[in-house]
Amino acid sequence: MATTLYSATMSLDGFIAGPDGDMSWLTPHIAPNPLVDDLIPRIGALLVGNRTFGGDDPYRGTDRAGKPFGGGWDGPQYVVTHHPRPPADGITFVPDVATAVTEARAAAGDRYVNILGADIARQCLALGELDEILTIIAPVLLGSGTRLFDAPGTPPVQLEQLSVSHTPKAINTWMRIIN
Repeated sequence: MATTLYSATMSLDGFIAGPDGDMSWLTPHIAPNPLVDDLIPRIGALLVGNRTFGGDDPYRGTDRAGKPFGGGWDGPQYVVTHHPRPPADGITFVPDVATAVTEARAAAGDRYVNILGADIARQCLALGELDEILTIIAPVLLGSGTRLFDAPGTPPVQLEQLSVSHTPKAINTWMRIIN
């Protein structure tokens, strides 16, 4: 069965997007990353939040805009939205996270379901449907925006470190949920 993985590049102070979903901060930090290059072909499906799907793109203004991983990945995407519409170009719009996880896991087979979007990842965690987290920490402090994980009042989530690696532009931390 597919493993669910929340992956995100974040600032050192824990933000994955700037104020109002701004992703332009990420553009200067996009660089070769062997861990990500190895992960991409192991992704069988994407599970994406509607704000992430329709949001800002760090590849804006290039021929890589609007494409998962800047065009490095192609496959089925499941977008969670309260206003579903008919599927198009490998994108299925799903009304709730539980249904989206089920469909994405089935599509991914034994590969990863890669989760994109902080709120969707938080909901997957609450449902017991989040297996692993990969953070790519960029050398920048944003000060505000969308946090990697924002769930005030919830108990701590225990993690097991699977790997830590670095590139000249990032530190990769891969963890497994253990509780």
